[in-house]
Amino acid sequence: MSLAALTAVSPWRDRALALVAGLAAALAHPPFGILPGLLGYALLLWLLDAIDGPRPLRSAFLRGWLAGLGYFGLGTWWIGEAFLVDAANQGWMAPFAVTAMAAGLALFWGAGAVLYRRLRPAGAVRVLAFAAALSALEWVRGHVLTGFPWNLPGETWRAGSAPSQAAALIGAYGLTFVTIAVAAAPAVWRQGRPGRIALGAAAATLVGLYGGGWLALKAAPSPTAASAPKVRIVQADVQQSAKWDAASFQAIVNDYAALTAQPYADGKPADIVVWPEGALPAAINDYLAPGTWVRQAIMDSLQPGQLLLIGGYRYEGSVEAPVYYNSLVALRREPGDLVMVGVYDKHRLVPFGEYLPADGLLTAIGFKSMAHLGDGFATGPRPAPLSVTPDLKVQPLICYESLFPGLARPDAGVRALVNVSNDAWFGVTSGPLQHLNLASYRAIEAGRPMIRATPTGVSAMVDAQGRVVEGQRLDLGARGVIDARLPAIGRDTPASRLGDWPLAVLLLVSVAICIGTSRTGGQKFAAAKDMG
Repeated sequence: MSLAALTAVSPWRDRALALVAGLAAALAHPPFGILPGLLGYALLLWLLDAIDGPRPLRSAFLRGWLAGLGYFGLGTWWIGEAFLVDAANQGWMAPFAVTAMAAGLALFWGAGAVLYRRLRPAGAVRVLAFAAALSALEWVRGHVLTGFPWNLPGETWRAGSAPSQAAALIGAYGLTFVTIAVAAAPAVWRQGRPGRIALGAAAATLVGLYGGGWLALKAAPSPTAASAPKVRIVQADVQQSAKWDAASFQAIVNDYAALTAQPYADGKPADIVVWPEGALPAAINDYLAPGTWVRQAIMDSLQPGQLLLIGGYRYEGSVEAPVYYNSLVALRREPGDLVMVGVYDKHRLVPFGEYLPADGLLTAIGFKSMAHLGDGFATGPRPAPLSVTPDLKVQPLICYESLFPGLARPDAGVRALVNVSNDAWFGVTSGPLQHLNLASYRAIEAGRPMIRATPTGVSAMVDAQGRVVEGQRLDLGARGVIDARLPAIGRDTPASRLGDWPLAVLLLVSVAICIGTSRTGGQKFAAAKDMG
């Protein structure tokens, strides 16, 4: 029985299969890593091609939306944990937030399905049309409002694996197109010779991803050098709920200070110490004010000349109307005091977490930002390198910013990316593990190693190929430090120079091939029959 006949048996069967397609595609992502789940894209293409009714665009939207619901439902369910940290005030929002997140993000897949049906050419080249439509809407998902490019299909491959190295050439968005096209190709296997050509091209592309990636990894520079700056990453395993308890503040400070001052196995202190986003639950202005015991405790934990990068919130303006920023500050211990040598303010803020879109309306019906700070955070300037010493530049990325391909394009002087994050909001779930994978793609795209610090895991030293350096990882629930030298800088990457242009070229070439094939074969776009 053909798939078209199978799905015609019941009006609900195609919808269930669409949901399964999305769930399967989500299972291919880390931490699950079930790569055969990529065939979910082929299943979705089959389902869209099987539509035969009076309202094909409506049916296409529903099937695409249901696939997206499965994909994003499994991929983002862990956001509910954040609302349970302050359960008394926000716990009631958890089921609504999880449902709304998945349903809202699924709209992009629904729109992608409609776009595919409108522009669908006959024949096997429709694989390119499908990949173009869905990857174009994935790009839109990463840019609407502040964007939310979580689990792009191109980031299915574990960061640091051979296929993931293609992100250095075409970026995560370009790799999204390639991944969808390869995964969807089995949908046209019954198209005769064109179908066999499509499958052959997909197989050749897959071989290229693995073979080219293997060669890139083999040619990568040595991961460490004895002269490289030494870094200590501190993970104190402070749960988010403990930060709301004022009585815990001193213990939290003492814990971070004790780990920072812990003796070094080789007797050589680190050049840089990194504490995560939101390490101390107080305003940076307040706990670093001259004469405070916290300032003294931090200074005492550092070696002379040592640099500390610490994430937290700070404020500017009047006491009556302060403007808050989520920031990373660089402090250096000088004789007798701490000196602030640089500040980076977060540019991409988390909707609902750090600011409320349409805050007037949502506040009126009871929604609150989880920031617990007035009207939430203000937006910082576009990411720029932070000079922490005269000869050392780093590119900060605070939490959510590490999701965005091309947000921080390092200049020639940037030595490393620094990603501080507060994944404690999401407990022991798949969320922090996914975040490590996604953040590591920024190292691949930039050709720079990444220092990653979180309060509860996963903290790690990541090399310029997106691999966690062996023995330099602290998992969920671990308490301790990572002492490591910065891995080597990778080669300058096309992705860091070209941004989203590789995706644009792939989209244009795909459209041109679809149009050319249709004209050459005397075929017309399926859009004509779908207009009604």
